[in-house]
Amino acid sequence: MTSTIIGIFDQLKRDEGLRLTAYKDSVGKLTIGYGRNLDDKGITQDEAECMLHNDVREAAEQVNNLIPWAKDLSDARLGVLINMVFNLGIQSLLLFRNTLALIQAGDYDKAAEEMLKSKWAYQVGPRAHRLALQLRSGEWQ
Repeated sequence: MTSTIIGIFDQLKRDEGLRLTAYKDSVGKLTIGYGRNLDDKGITQDEAECMLHNDVREAAEQVNNLIPWAKDLSDARLGVLINMVFNLGIQSLLLFRNTLALIQAGDYDKAAEEMLKSKWAYQVGPRAHRLALQLRSGEWQ
């Protein structure tokens, strides 16, 4: 059975090809990876958890690399930045210049006010309010 599994993996990799971004297959089904039909099969919870883990790790690395002073924040306040990078992307977070400067200076109340004035806050609603409270309090929300 082991040789069958190895053989089928090699064969499917060759026949399906690897696509790391979603695409429409030859019959119009949304597909990703080695032919995973997202329209009909989707993903499992374990796969979603794995993807979330990888995405959070990447967001944390981006914060660590591009906002080096953030390592001195409490876990909950660092979590605000990671959450925002996960949602917005690092380049968009870096546009929150006033908010970031206020966080770096330790003025969490004003930083939270700045966050809530943004277009992002309007778009994500309750999420922004929870993150602003987390930033102010230093407690996970």
